[in-house]
Amino acid sequence: MNEIRYKPIGVIHSPYKQPQGTPIQPAGAKGINGEVEVFPEYAAGLKDVEGFSYIILIYHFHLSKKASLTVKPYMDSEVHGVFAIRGPSRPNPIGISVVRLVRIQDNILHIQDVDIVDGTPLLDIKPYVPDFDVREAKKIGWLKKNVYKLSTLQDDGRFTE
Repeated sequence: MNEIRYKPIGVIHSPYKQPQGTPIQPAGAKGINGEVEVFPEYAAGLKDVEGFSYIILIYHFHLSKKASLTVKPYMDSEVHGVFAIRGPSRPNPIGISVVRLVRIQDNILHIQDVDIVDGTPLLDIKPYVPDFDVREAKKIGWLKKNVYKLSTLQDDGRFTE
């Protein structure tokens, strides 16, 4: 298979200037404000986005270190396969976050619940639609015993260069 390349459509701005100290999921970043700057050449694509309460940001983990196929995640002391965690050091360092859309002003999206480092390249935006995106999960793997830690955990720098 050939190499796949993406071009950023914008940049994400947040109060977090480095990975260390950043919340590890949007649910652990409740009320944290940020902005998504969509580059002017993509601004027309924002038509009708203001009709959604939440949006899905897809971005490039530009500060993550080289991937390993087994990793000790933030929420556990045991090693797991990279595809069983949501950390940034991955074969393709792509991140997703569901954030609250507060308002749109020209090509700037004002958002809340930001768990993303300032300056992160934005690859895409998709509307969050509960009827499409919410599923009842009977199993959440190794996280079942650790999910309670979410509100207190922050990036400790283990996945960055």
